[in-house]
Amino acid sequence: MTDPLSFAVLGPVRAWRGGSEIDLGTRQQRLIVALLLARAGDAVSVAELVDLLWESAPPPSAVNVVHRHIGMLRRRFEPGLPTRAEGSVLVRDGAEYRMRIEPEALDLLRFRHLVVRAGDASGEAAVELYREALGLWRDRCASGLHVDGRVHPEFVAVDGERFAAVRAATDVALRSGRVHAVLPALRLAVAHEPLDEALRARLLLALAADGRRAEALAVYAEFEHRLADELGIQPGVELRAARDSLRDGRTPPDDSGPRHAVARQSSPLDPVETPAQLPADHPYFTGRRAVLAAAQNLLAADRRPTALVVDGMPGVGKTTFAVHLAHRLAARYPDGQLHADLRGFDSGDSVMTPAEALRGFLWSLGVAPTAIPTELPAQAGLYRTILAERQILVLLDNCRDWDQIRHLLPGAGGSLVIATSRRRITGVAGRDGTHPLHLGPLSDTEARELFTRRLGDAAADPAAVDEIIARCGRLPLALALVATRSVGRPGLSLRTVAAELTGADGRLAGFGDVHADLEASFSWSYRALSPEAARLFRLLPLHSDAELSTEAAAALAGRSVRSARGLLAELAAHLLVEPGDGRWRVHDLLRAYAVELGEEHDDGTERDAAVDRVHDFYHPRDRLGRR
Repeated sequence: MTDPLSFAVLGPVRAWRGGSEIDLGTRQQRLIVALLLARAGDAVSVAELVDLLWESAPPPSAVNVVHRHIGMLRRRFEPGLPTRAEGSVLVRDGAEYRMRIEPEALDLLRFRHLVVRAGDASGEAAVELYREALGLWRDRCASGLHVDGRVHPEFVAVDGERFAAVRAATDVALRSGRVHAVLPALRLAVAHEPLDEALRARLLLALAADGRRAEALAVYAEFEHRLADELGIQPGVELRAARDSLRDGRTPPDDSGPRHAVARQSSPLDPVETPAQLPADHPYFTGRRAVLAAAQNLLAADRRPTALVVDGMPGVGKTTFAVHLAHRLAARYPDGQLHADLRGFDSGDSVMTPAEALRGFLWSLGVAPTAIPTELPAQAGLYRTILAERQILVLLDNCRDWDQIRHLLPGAGGSLVIATSRRRITGVAGRDGTHPLHLGPLSDTEARELFTRRLGDAAADPAAVDEIIARCGRLPLALALVATRSVGRPGLSLRTVAAELTGADGRLAGFGDVHADLEASFSWSYRALSPEAARLFRLLPLHSDAELSTEAAAALAGRSVRSARGLLAELAAHLLVEPGDGRWRVHDLLRAYAVELGEEHDDGTERDAAVDRVHDFYHPRDRLGRR
């Protein structure tokens, strides 16, 4: 029988087989193990491992190096494992890796289990469970692997769980008169996070409750001097409230921890502002009942997501839906709402970096500009630490990819992120508690409801309305633009609008003076394509049907089937085509947009050659006859 494996990441990363410690190899190999353990069984992509090992300018061989490290680690965990064999411990899941770990075999999972039990208990029993959980920590998460003070956000988030547990343990200990049991862990936490005022406020109260009031006031005075000397600021509301309670000779009883002390001491000079940054809900929002219900069900589950990522083709109404959902959920998040347009598909320097977003969020959450860290991992750690103690709703619009949003996700606690993207963000499902929500075109009923709600009595021609809905492909943006155009020109009947759309011969020109708005919406996704994928997109309307196979697309583009499959996958990732049953479909309006692009960018000879290739694909005998 093979000796069981066990792992530790709450401090230096270590592994054992039975009672014998396993050599985890080089620093890069130990970093890989540390990130896999910090994910506690969840997947880590190869791209994330490359970012972990090389913060900037990874070598061309980076992916191969990661695979070699993985192979070596597998054989360390399972001696005798043949080369290239996957094994049963460090397993591959598509383009990602994860560790198969029993809950009792990893200190992080044991810590989380004890914290959950402590949260369900009370009094002395809860204090003892917290003390046992905090006793598993030997240092910072994955300590000894960081260079130049740079710490991976995943390790910062795990450290945040420790500090959140210390705060909760101290609150319980203060209520039950057992502060001596948590003081050692509390002192260590303050030493690790000297600028965490919530921890320091609890240290003051715990020292006073343990009969060390003079020491508590000295701790405050030293910290006040340090802030003034190094940062030019004074302690925050929470810490000053804790100090004032000591000067008054009182310690907060029962449920009045530092948070309640803040409430007692608040004044017009020290406002505790709640951010309320959500854009206004759309007055004509309608439909999407199934997706709204799915979101509600996810949030009602035992394991609630920390992020909902909304994707869909251009013009499908992602931002409108996300804002509406955020307003419906806002009451569940009493500590406020944050919002940022990440401009993920803008050009060049206008894309918002995670660091820019975090600086804005931290400032909105009350962190003085001079106290905001300069390094991205430290900013993310501070952000997650604050969110761990609050219930905040964060709306992130126009996200480009996983790297742009991963630093903006909460760790532990009751906060939620709603993000939107016009491309399918790879691997979102299950990663860091995220869950995708896909928006397609509206149903016929929803489209009719949206259109008539905007037009009111003017939508009294059911046949014309049905024709307009069909020509708009049930796309919310197109329906809204047509409705706006109709309202702005009272003399323009719906029957005339429907006739213009029908007579446009598959072009956006049928939308009149609002067709430029549709083109602009589609262009953001088109511009993000590689040149080869953009060329294939422009050629797609030359296929006689809106659906085609991979083989037909290969013929159209004059590329191999393998190459065409990759280009179609890129178009699908940007939600410009939709896969299904071995075929690919283009929405009618995207097809119309591609027609105009092809006529503008591709010469007639190339387009004629594409038509000939696809004809020969379907009619090979004709090709033989021409020979």
